[in-house]
Amino acid sequence: MDQITSPGARTTMAQAQRVTRHKALDRLYHWLMATSVLVLMATAFLPILGVKFAWLDIHWATGVVLAALVLIHIVRALVFQDWRNMWIGLEDLRELWRGLARLFGSRATSPLPGKYDASQKLYHLFVAVVVLSVVGSGLLMLLKIDTPLWRRNPYVLSADTWGIIYVIHGMAAMTIVAIVIVHLYFTLVPDSWYMLRAMVRGWISREEYSQHYDAARWKP
Repeated sequence: MDQITSPGARTTMAQAQRVTRHKALDRLYHWLMATSVLVLMATAFLPILGVKFAWLDIHWATGVVLAALVLIHIVRALVFQDWRNMWIGLEDLRELWRGLARLFGSRATSPLPGKYDASQKLYHLFVAVVVLSVVGSGLLMLLKIDTPLWRRNPYVLSADTWGIIYVIHGMAAMTIVAIVIVHLYFTLVPDSWYMLRAMVRGWISREEYSQHYDAARWKP
């Protein structure tokens, strides 16, 4: 009885009731990227709103950090993780179709998803396109400023090309603002709190795993 109620035994029992959803390295990447995006948003939009400070160096340096994080994530996802977790397959398309049908009154039900459902996979794809657009255009824009590592050379590209790059960067930046708002909304919805906990502490409960996921499609 003493062994069962000892702190060590209680810790072991609690861990047995948990399923790891996000490893520590993945959570670190998420929060570093979130911090980078928020800093970039602040340094991009606060000066437009009249807040005066030395924003340029902070902005481009944070942009380089974000680019490095994205590169690390791509390598890690392709080499060290199962990239198929984010692959949109036929079953995901069927799930999306059933979801749309339910919006119009259908009673069709969807099976439980794997680690990520179809909407999360589409969201990830959309975010990837937007972030790659803002990072790619931002890295090109570094050619127009002096840094400790290089001297500016704005004549590498034509004025028309620079105009296109600025449009892409600006539209992607505005889209990221919308993405952050939507992300925060769905994060703070009570039904999603278990996923927020998973991004902070790394785990969901066995009950949450059984309730929300198909064990055949996601085997932690």
